[in-house]
Amino acid sequence: MSAGQHGDPGGPASDQDRSGPTALRLLVGTQLRRLREASGLTREAAAEVIRGSGAKMSRLETGRVGFKRRDVADLLTMYGVTDGPVREAMLSLAERANEPGWWHRYNDIMPDWLVTYVGLEQAAAIIRCYETQFVPGLLQTEAYAQTVIDLGQAADADEVKQRVALRMHRQQLLDAPQPPDYWAVVDEAVLRRNLGGRQVMRDQLDYVLEASERPNITVQVVPFDRSDAAAVGGPFTLLHFAEPDLPDIVYLEQLTSALYLDKRVDVEIYVKIVDRLAAGALTPRRSTALIASVRDSL
Repeated sequence: MSAGQHGDPGGPASDQDRSGPTALRLLVGTQLRRLREASGLTREAAAEVIRGSGAKMSRLETGRVGFKRRDVADLLTMYGVTDGPVREAMLSLAERANEPGWWHRYNDIMPDWLVTYVGLEQAAAIIRCYETQFVPGLLQTEAYAQTVIDLGQAADADEVKQRVALRMHRQQLLDAPQPPDYWAVVDEAVLRRNLGGRQVMRDQLDYVLEASERPNITVQVVPFDRSDAAAVGGPFTLLHFAEPDLPDIVYLEQLTSALYLDKRVDVEIYVKIVDRLAAGALTPRRSTALIASVRDSL
């Protein structure tokens, strides 16, 4: 169950939304780290100028916290970035990274690890995912999403309603003026697991079929008889960003937390896995035929 499977008003995300404060924090943090390393300084040494610790520097450089203008300015001075335009551009980026995204209105129902994911999802240029149990969150109908959220959350009715609204709002990303390429590979069990009753499943499979007709969405199914295409491990999401300074990120959701992998050696393993899954799965056309067949059998 990845990308917030267990867990809004407004129009489609704008281009400014797509840049995203989460991605901007990662970008600023990466640039600060590169400047520090080019200066030959340790995190602890750099931390002294911002009256912090090595741990604080680590959080700044990995984009896990917002930026104080004074801290960024002091670091840039230490790194020798005193040129007006370059310096101001960095400071402006840091300020934009502190602006809240639309999803922050849901902070009271989202754990920190999911807040981070939603921010990254909004900024990604390519999203590739593999699902073994549920229809991916970005392709769920409202009724199906409510069923899934009810299964995984000990929450009251109002919180479930908010979580469903959040998921529906996230889906607007795929209708943005410049939407990401979304490529979902799902196990056949996803189609055959009856969640919410026959009508909910019919509507859900119809929605997947409609979504797969969009030019930016690809859906493939790994059938039961393709054991050679089975993935090692569980579901995951691979995020790729247009900004060359941002690394690809693998998102692994657990019941009460999530892992974010961005080391090249780790990411390359998952790229190979998702490539193998896509190659072993049914083609998009044959996948559509199987989805339609399952839908007609309900």
